[in-house]
Amino acid sequence: MRADGRRADEIRPVEIIRRFTKHAEGSVLITAGETKVICTASVEDKVPPFLRGSGQGWITAEYAMLPRATPVRAVRDAARGKVSGRSVEIQRLIGRSLRPAINLHALGERTIWLDCDVIQADGGTRTAAVTGSFIALVDAVKFLLQEGQLTASPLVDYVAAISVGILEGEPLLDLTFAEDSQADVDLNCVMTGSGTIVEIQGTAEAVPFSRGELDRLLDLAAGGIARLIEVQKKVLGEDAALIGGQG
Repeated sequence: MRADGRRADEIRPVEIIRRFTKHAEGSVLITAGETKVICTASVEDKVPPFLRGSGQGWITAEYAMLPRATPVRAVRDAARGKVSGRSVEIQRLIGRSLRPAINLHALGERTIWLDCDVIQADGGTRTAAVTGSFIALVDAVKFLLQEGQLTASPLVDYVAAISVGILEGEPLLDLTFAEDSQADVDLNCVMTGSGTIVEIQGTAEAVPFSRGELDRLLDLAAGGIARLIEVQKKVLGEDAALIGGQG
């Protein structure tokens, strides 16, 4: 039994609130245990220079953590005059994770920005950002359809992410910060609704881990992601029909 009472293979309670802010084409507040992230999707009618004239759209992201999202105040990136390496790594992960969820050619030459702002952190902020951003992306696509800027949904599959790790020899799903900070192995996994892997980020903090342990962690992650996608489907309701005919 873990400190918060969960089983080793149990995810934290997850809540996703749609249309959390007024102005963005898509916005959600996702809560995973004590971690809370605001994810907004903004549509921009242009693409990066390398895509101009290609007929292809783009999905990209920015990530930030509020100064008191953590027990000790952190300095804002703006105050330092540069984006931290951690923020750059995570926002690139979010962009890479969401692009497989959508047919970029069907999106047309427009960019959807996903802005992820952590307002409270207790582990798994990047995975919560990916899971919440998918719902914000769906709402942005719905906006484009309602405005007549798209004639069919370009969404092809669900995407969600979760952390797994090994702590004191035991594989655990959806780590809190206390667990993550002591884990022997720390791994983040992004997968689609069809069960394919988008990205794996993993490392041994102390002792290297075996291929068998990796397979066990991936199985654990797949089970957790399946449950997160069930939450996404429930939150979307009839709008789940926008995603690759899976609704």
